[in-house]
Amino acid sequence: MSAPNIETIVSLSKRRGFVYPASDIYGGLGSSWDYGPLGVELANNIKKAWWDWVVYERDDIEGLDSSIIQNRNVWKYSGHETTFSDPMVDCRACKSRYREDKLWDEFTGAKEAEGQYILAVGENRLIKFEVPCPTCGKSKEWTDSRPFNLMFRTTIGAVSSDDDPMALAYLRPETAQGIFVNFKNVLDTSRRKLPFGIAQLGKAFRNEVTPGNFIFRTREFEQMEVEYFCRPEDAPRIHQEWIDAYDAWLGTLGISSDNIKHYEQTAAELAHYSDRTVDFLYRFFPEREDEEKQFDELLGIANRTDYDLRVHSKKPEGEDGKRINPDTTEDLSYFDPQTNERFYPYCIEPSIGVNRTLLAVLMDAYEERTNDKGEVRVILRLKPSLAPIKVAVLPLAKNNEGIVTLAKKLKRDLQPSMRTVYDDTGGIGKLYARQDEVGTPFCVTVDHESLEDNAVTVRDRDTWEQERVSIDGLVAYLSSRLS
Repeated sequence: MSAPNIETIVSLSKRRGFVYPASDIYGGLGSSWDYGPLGVELANNIKKAWWDWVVYERDDIEGLDSSIIQNRNVWKYSGHETTFSDPMVDCRACKSRYREDKLWDEFTGAKEAEGQYILAVGENRLIKFEVPCPTCGKSKEWTDSRPFNLMFRTTIGAVSSDDDPMALAYLRPETAQGIFVNFKNVLDTSRRKLPFGIAQLGKAFRNEVTPGNFIFRTREFEQMEVEYFCRPEDAPRIHQEWIDAYDAWLGTLGISSDNIKHYEQTAAELAHYSDRTVDFLYRFFPEREDEEKQFDELLGIANRTDYDLRVHSKKPEGEDGKRINPDTTEDLSYFDPQTNERFYPYCIEPSIGVNRTLLAVLMDAYEERTNDKGEVRVILRLKPSLAPIKVAVLPLAKNNEGIVTLAKKLKRDLQPSMRTVYDDTGGIGKLYARQDEVGTPFCVTVDHESLEDNAVTVRDRDTWEQERVSIDGLVAYLSSRLS
């Protein structure tokens, strides 16, 4: 079958309890989503897989969970207050609002030669080239471009930001800055030596002008980030090592390398702090005719140089007699006792979102198969470690007390070792199909013979093959298959 599009995954997600529209009974809230019973399990399993990989399987990374609301100066000195923005335009005819660079990309069918959209000074290119409004179709009603800061503003205390500028705060737009401002704390308490990393998993918020495409672009999302600190001369090598490592790790999630490609950001595209950034693109939009447009960003791995530790550091007075950063209390440089040097480490940052990872996992796992009756069945071929449900226990006859009692006992016995559900709300064929569709690797069927031979039938999701297994050895059998 052809690869599923996002709309197929949207339908599956709501039907089977992976993702629901947020505030649905009140008409929803644009690009906001709630994870249902199966979605929260899948997301948690992805986060656990990542945390196990970067924190437990390695011996050079510590964990951190920083506050969502930080001192405003964190975002002032990181540059977010002045540079974290998108170019925004309004259609005067219908009052619709869009990102100017996205409108231009869609109109031209390709990115600018330099890799990003730059509006010439004094020239409204959208009007000059008669770019139509996607809402009303008019082409000469655009306002001039203006920057739109993506950070969500909030206030601290019982005053508004208008009453007291010190009350202004932001919901963090990324988890990275919480790591940088804690660099010295982690260094001092863990007594680490370079190279080492700090990992953080948590919510971030961006007031996107044009979110959309299901959970691909949302205003609230979770990031899984590592800031890996090293000597400047080692940064290029370590950067490439992280690129190679993520290629391998995505494969462990069941994401095919055929659906991944790397994109090397051009000099014009690089963030002001980056020496090199490589984006991993996933085939999120297989339905598009242009193959280049089928891919969009899944994760990015940047060499952030020493920018962040420098801007958050207490520094000596500049030539004008003023402190470069007068608001911080610490110098975040690193002292190497072996070389007797003090310097600012470079930082390699692999950053990946939970939402997009979950979407890629679902798209790669989705399969349609025709059974011997000519019926099309959906199978979600999730890796067992990621599957929300590991085992479903199904009674062949729900009106047989002995079968039901044994099936419920098996569910209780299996549950401590693996996530197990009991289901008797349909015929056995329907129950199998339901578990295939949510990615359950194994179904255990209790039948009349089970009461006599103390064995059950175990059905494999991917092959649909069945095997008779002794109840006494069931936990060991399933544990082995799941691993």
